[in-house]
Amino acid sequence: MAERIKVMQIIARMNVGGPAVIVAELMRGLDASKFEQILITGYCDETEADYLDEVATDIKATRIAGLGRSVSPIADLKAFLGLVRTIKTLNPDVIHTHTAKAGVLGRLASIIAGRGAVRIHTFHGHLLHGYFAGWKTKLVILIEKSLAKRTHYLVAVGSEVKRDLLNVGIGKADQYSVFFPGLPQPHTAGKAEIRKNLELDPTAIYCTFVGRLTQIKRPDRLLDVAAAMVKREVDIHFLIAGEGELFESSKARAIAEGLPVTFLGWRKDIDDLFAASDIAILTSDNEGIPLTLIQAAQAGLPIVAPAVGSISDIVENDKTGFLTSPQPGAMASALSALATDAGLRNRLGIAGKARADEFFSLERMLRDHTEIYNRTHNK
Repeated sequence: MAERIKVMQIIARMNVGGPAVIVAELMRGLDASKFEQILITGYCDETEADYLDEVATDIKATRIAGLGRSVSPIADLKAFLGLVRTIKTLNPDVIHTHTAKAGVLGRLASIIAGRGAVRIHTFHGHLLHGYFAGWKTKLVILIEKSLAKRTHYLVAVGSEVKRDLLNVGIGKADQYSVFFPGLPQPHTAGKAEIRKNLELDPTAIYCTFVGRLTQIKRPDRLLDVAAAMVKREVDIHFLIAGEGELFESSKARAIAEGLPVTFLGWRKDIDDLFAASDIAILTSDNEGIPLTLIQAAQAGLPIVAPAVGSISDIVENDKTGFLTSPQPGAMASALSALATDAGLRNRLGIAGKARADEFFSLERMLRDHTEIYNRTHNK
């Protein structure tokens, strides 16, 4: 039997979100007869749900203190030293880092540990837009440029993510691969049954938003769209699944303005929510490849979203949904067209599901990663 390739996955924290889902699916899905995988991660903040505790309870991880979200010189140094020790002890063949902080500390630790592991880093989003203040963005670019020179392979989750990184000089084109996230096919009951179970109106038009209620996700814009729909007298109700620092203020505004919005908090049953819905919406200032839109497309929902980041890899304008400007009026116009035309919803939803099945399957993502890990033996 051939010796297995030892892959160390390093991610700052496994908070509920796209990177955690992708890493969890890799841990579960790669052929265990060919790959020995080790997950290294930090701890989530008190305000965050930990995906390993809430959903992926079957996945084991080694936790390193200080590797979480916050940046602190002392904690970061402890995390870095912990990573160096762990790499020296476990001696992986491949070190695959995910997210910005883990990408910096993990790759530096790999270099210092000196074990000769092949380094791979995945950019899960557009870290150059909307995440850091001006001077911090410049610093991030300098750091990433330097680290790219010591990284064997770079992975971007979307075409625009790759293009943005190359445009500022991070890495070389031949270092990059674009690996779309892949999700397993949902298995849900019928729409009528799910609506009954969730106590939803059997005849209402539901538009569902799934995401963290944070500034970059722009829940305020979502409420502006809801207000615009009321003004247009379009009969539609919004479901918001997610939590975050803007949860309470957003909920208070919706109540004060009498908007047709229900706040559901954090949910495990996202597939059911989308299966019960008619339309999906996202209002972010910036995105990589939002997994919630892949889930929505798998459920056969047309999507309304701003034309930002790599959303266009998921949503083909006028074919599987509508890509609009971020202005609430433009989003409300697209949403009105869908809310008042069942045939249009059905046509775009069918096309969106076909696209999701072709480009965003779990099998495709696992195949892509299997190929790149196997390639490391030639390094």
